[in-house]
Amino acid sequence: MRATLKITKPCESLPRIQTRPDRLSNRITDSPVVEPAKTMAGVCCSLRLQIPLLSLPTTNHGIRCCAKAPDNNPKREETPQILKLAVTGVTEFLRLLSPFNTTTTTRLDKATDKRRDEFPDVGIDDVLMILEADYKNAYFVTGIFTSAIYAEDCIFEDPTIRFQGTELYARNLKLLVPFFDSPSIGLEKIKKGIDSEANFVLATWKLRTYLKLPWRPLISIDGSTVYDLDDKFKIVRHAESWNVSAIEAVGQIFRPSGRSDD
Repeated sequence: MRATLKITKPCESLPRIQTRPDRLSNRITDSPVVEPAKTMAGVCCSLRLQIPLLSLPTTNHGIRCCAKAPDNNPKREETPQILKLAVTGVTEFLRLLSPFNTTTTTRLDKATDKRRDEFPDVGIDDVLMILEADYKNAYFVTGIFTSAIYAEDCIFEDPTIRFQGTELYARNLKLLVPFFDSPSIGLEKIKKGIDSEANFVLATWKLRTYLKLPWRPLISIDGSTVYDLDDKFKIVRHAESWNVSAIEAVGQIFRPSGRSDD
């Protein structure tokens, strides 16, 4: 945009115009141009300033202090779809071979419903404390966790699989427990945070376990889990991240550890 300013004043008394580019947006690329008209003494001068249209950023005056929910896998590699399908297929196959029959499953469901009533009102500090206790009980490798702090339709995901439902998660854990040999899960750190939209808890951990397969593979993963909470402080998303890719993690299953079968 060009603004033209005409000043009717003797040229000899025309004040010197100085610009302060440092006070303008750094988006200004053209310097102001002063073009005096051809005049004789006592005749008016024409002063024209060329000032590009400033594109100043809009400012949001509302300020909110918060800690953004961290991406616990900033270097995430896309897991091949065929690997995700394979993991899902193996999980379903294990479910068919599971010793948990319908009666056992029904008892598990009833126990889950009962535990949901144990914590009617909780806050983020309560959730953190309960999660810390679950880690001490090694819930990853025992299948025993406090389902009452999870929403029924909670989303569970890791680099190899994603599904919905707390009861399904409990069953999947139970499927894996019989295959663990000398398992351990160590909690490294757990903390709470406040996102711009929701609360969350972040836990980092180390998982070590042998599998009860003839070649005794060792599963060794350092990981973290983000627990996203809703406005009632129920966990609505349980998202794991690992220090190895999904392909590397699955590859550990087929690598002999050299450990003898005791």
